[in-house]
Amino acid sequence: MKDTQNPRLLAVHIIQEVINGHALTDSLAHIGPLTDQRDRAFLRALCYGICRWFWRLNAIASQLLKKPFKTRDQDIQVLILVGLYQLMDMRVPAHAAIYETVAVLVLLKKEWAKGVVNGVLRAFQRRLSSEISPSLRAQPLYPDWSEEAIYSHPQWLIDKLKQDWPEHWQSILTANNQLPPFSLRINQQHCSREQYLALLSMQDLVAFSIPETPYGIIMAEPMEAIQLPGFQRGDVSVQDGAAQLAVTLLELASGQRVLDACAAPGGKTAAMLETMPDIALTAVEYDSQRIAMLRENLSRLQLQANCICGDVGAVTTWWDGLLFDRILLDAPCSGSGVIRRHPDIKLLRRESDISAAVQQQWRLLESVWPLLQPGGIFLYATCAIFLEENVQLIEKFLALHSDAYEEKIAVSWGMPCVVGRQILPGMHEMDGFYYARLRKRGIFYAY
Repeated sequence: MKDTQNPRLLAVHIIQEVINGHALTDSLAHIGPLTDQRDRAFLRALCYGICRWFWRLNAIASQLLKKPFKTRDQDIQVLILVGLYQLMDMRVPAHAAIYETVAVLVLLKKEWAKGVVNGVLRAFQRRLSSEISPSLRAQPLYPDWSEEAIYSHPQWLIDKLKQDWPEHWQSILTANNQLPPFSLRINQQHCSREQYLALLSMQDLVAFSIPETPYGIIMAEPMEAIQLPGFQRGDVSVQDGAAQLAVTLLELASGQRVLDACAAPGGKTAAMLETMPDIALTAVEYDSQRIAMLRENLSRLQLQANCICGDVGAVTTWWDGLLFDRILLDAPCSGSGVIRRHPDIKLLRRESDISAAVQQQWRLLESVWPLLQPGGIFLYATCAIFLEENVQLIEKFLALHSDAYEEKIAVSWGMPCVVGRQILPGMHEMDGFYYARLRKRGIFYAY
């Protein structure tokens, strides 16, 4: 796999890996370098697009195939998805999409399937030619499609969104299938947002401010981060607007001791230090590879923190015994708010994963809360939209902890919940995100 330079063949292998439980970003990272930059962009667009529209593409393939392929020929089934997605949603001439896709069968050593794959793709091309709006985002192309095919989400996820968000579930599904914006956070220690926008304008790059955040902008067109003006010298970082809001809720002040629990890859860690460089910040992360990313990000931004690789829930293994003035717990979660940014979540996540995430979130809350100074702020955050990971979890926590109370988040963004505030996917051009701000009463904890 690593030796090939054929992006369509690579896409087949990568999508198979995702189907078998591997994260898309990991699979893309392990393919080795593609020589042609256009091929790299093409491969990324193919893989993300197929994950985004997997259920709809599968429904189309099933409609056109006389019988399903055997398990050992899963690669042919995936290759058909590669061809269908090119025809449906990419700027590839139909004849080239079909020819190049069928040619991959030679590399797979399955030439016997050329007639089947060619026939399916040409039949679909004819169907598209008869459509007024040949797009994956149009109405169902075939009658009697399931909800999975119509919305291109697994049924359990559709049902859960209906249950948790009965008035918003369809808009959430629509937002999940859209391309995410390319959002940036300006390092205010280097320049202002206005100065960076002016720098972009001088290079004929179009961007606009995110009104809900003090330092956020959205680029009109995405680009590789390393190509951003001033990226290597730390002027700017890639971060969704919703994640940028955390620092605005912490009321940071000079000299405070701050804990960023579950800190990698370090976007919020960096944002706090950019806002208040002279805080004493401890960043804890369990994954050694991810904490290496955190350190690299801080180095690029010329920022410093006490970075610890360890389980933040196993407090006695890393804590120095001094209480914190501020704690940010961006808890591990289902990722249900960032599906448009990570569409492979739809293939990787299972309904049973939610209860496991809630157990982990509860463990971390219970473990880290005692480390907060009386009067201190504890900010709980997730990139999830399921109630049991957010509102219900914090309600339970407040009911069991008399020394904790909610401090309402009085802002214009998102929507108020019984406890905390929720941004749904697509609101304000942001990812789905939940925040709850807790304050500790004047009861001292001896850990």
